[in-house]
Amino acid sequence: MVPWLADGSLSFPPLHQALAEPNGLLAAGGDLSEDRLLRAYRSGIFPWYNPGEPILWWSPDPRCVLLPKDLYLSRSLRKRLRQTDYRVTFDQAFSRVVQACAGPRRSQQGTWISRDIATAYLHLHRRGVAHSVEVWMDDVLAGGLYGLAIGSVFFGESMFSHQRDASKIGFAWCIAQLKRWGYQLVDCQVYNDHLASLGATEIPRDDFAARLSRLCEQPLDHPWQFSVTREAVCENSRR
Repeated sequence: MVPWLADGSLSFPPLHQALAEPNGLLAAGGDLSEDRLLRAYRSGIFPWYNPGEPILWWSPDPRCVLLPKDLYLSRSLRKRLRQTDYRVTFDQAFSRVVQACAGPRRSQQGTWISRDIATAYLHLHRRGVAHSVEVWMDDVLAGGLYGLAIGSVFFGESMFSHQRDASKIGFAWCIAQLKRWGYQLVDCQVYNDHLASLGATEIPRDDFAARLSRLCEQPLDHPWQFSVTREAVCENSRR
């Protein structure tokens, strides 16, 4: 049985109680309040559910992560990054990025980013916790991503691309900047081949939770503006 979260309580079951199948399902119910979401992410838990379902909370084992020092950029992607037909920004169009991430994709039907999810993360953005990366081509939003920054951990949520390589460009710039600021870990949640091609790997859930307990308590103070150069982004790759 999946535990149902009590109203008014921010507590979650211990991570070891998560189901093995489906992998990581830990609890249901509750709400998407700012305090509950922050408690969840700090504990290695995230919400993921389809519209019309109860809120479902997950903590898969293993966990897909990327260490900023382990980013891998292919030769073709480094070549693309050196081109000057794009620009990258932080937090210039957060709502538009989330809306684009919620848009239809060839590989799936529907979206898990409901209006309630979008609203919840917009509140976290206004609180200075959730951030977006935008990739602009001819002043048109061509790709991007969003996630949460807690301590020295960046929790990636979703990305989108309306033009070829746009999401990869945004991801490469984001990781290079996070590395410069001193971020130690990027949470990618669940493994896929696209993330693996960029250097993501899997670690045991217990290891992930132990890292969070330490890294989420390492506050970093910086403006959310890019300071890395195009050349530095291109060279920020594990060989």
